[in-house]
Amino acid sequence: MLTFRRALVAAAFIITVLFFITHSSSPSPSSSAVEFPKGQQPVDGLKQPQTLKSDNNAVHGGHNNRPSVSGQRAFQDMSHMTLDEKLAYQYPYDVELKFPGYIWQTWKWTPAQGEFTFREQEASWTEKHPGFIHEVITDQVAVHLIRLLYASVPEVIEAYESLPLAVLKADFFRYLILFARGGIYTDIDTSAIRSAADWLPESVPRDQIGLVIGIEADPDRPDWAQWYSRRIQFCQWTIQAKPGHPVLREVIKRITDQTLARKRLGTLDRITDREVIEFSGPALWTDVIFDYFNDERYFDMARSPGLIDWHNFTGMEDPKRVGDVVVLPITSFSPGVQQMGAKDYDDPMAFVKHDFEGTWKPESERHIGENNNQ
Repeated sequence: MLTFRRALVAAAFIITVLFFITHSSSPSPSSSAVEFPKGQQPVDGLKQPQTLKSDNNAVHGGHNNRPSVSGQRAFQDMSHMTLDEKLAYQYPYDVELKFPGYIWQTWKWTPAQGEFTFREQEASWTEKHPGFIHEVITDQVAVHLIRLLYASVPEVIEAYESLPLAVLKADFFRYLILFARGGIYTDIDTSAIRSAADWLPESVPRDQIGLVIGIEADPDRPDWAQWYSRRIQFCQWTIQAKPGHPVLREVIKRITDQTLARKRLGTLDRITDREVIEFSGPALWTDVIFDYFNDERYFDMARSPGLIDWHNFTGMEDPKRVGDVVVLPITSFSPGVQQMGAKDYDDPMAFVKHDFEGTWKPESERHIGENNNQ
């Protein structure tokens, strides 16, 4: 007969056995390090300066910041962390995760309001991405969302709320939402031509890519500097990312630092439309991406054949991979502009159509298809 005491002893024995079985089969911390194979080449043969380095310290944002098997992380005192460390601790990067099924957009109104005039563009993203969570965030909602997502990083909240122009907040929001939640950010005046499932070549393992970007401008002409701030300019009206990507973290850090510094000096409200492109727009975005490609914190620069810069991307017609980033050709996110080698909307590499109708944008960010025909 099974007495209460015997049942208690048996239960304790079973729990003990299960404890040792589960702990002995758990992977060691070093087994989760993510590192690209040595000598691995990108999609089209562009030499890349890696292997990607792994980093076992979660607060420094390396590729080994996966939560423990139990899904929990030990609490750390963030009061003495730098802004970069706070961001990396709050949203660690794991390149092996799937791209989250989110589509993020911002506008003055939601599709439920009569003033909303981008129904066709907005609907194209839902139609091409069934099963994705698709959100159009208004300015009023955005501020509360940022307060929620970055409650433990008050510097970011202060910077966001202090920005004096709507376009600055719109730029900052795209980086903030992708860093915290991942998925796709796309401007409201942009239509989906093909699903994001088709953006990467089949030869590229999805568990080794954390950021997908496109080329906005490749002005191969002597007077390019009259129209663009960079010889190669990466697009920021459509971005796909996994949460915690180091490029997004660095962009957020630079915007936050610059905003708070100008706020202390009393010059924040003097930012003009022409400064936006450098402060939070595609010039800053492009600079950070190139800095990432050449950053020895993330790449084994001893294996690099040289500096990666605009020369590696001008005139490209196929995707190029550098580390965990895939750069799409100008046709992908800027089709139909009839210049700089961009092909038309029916080209197999044409993924999104940007209409440049967002009137909240400064003129400096509305140049493709306008200035280049002059």
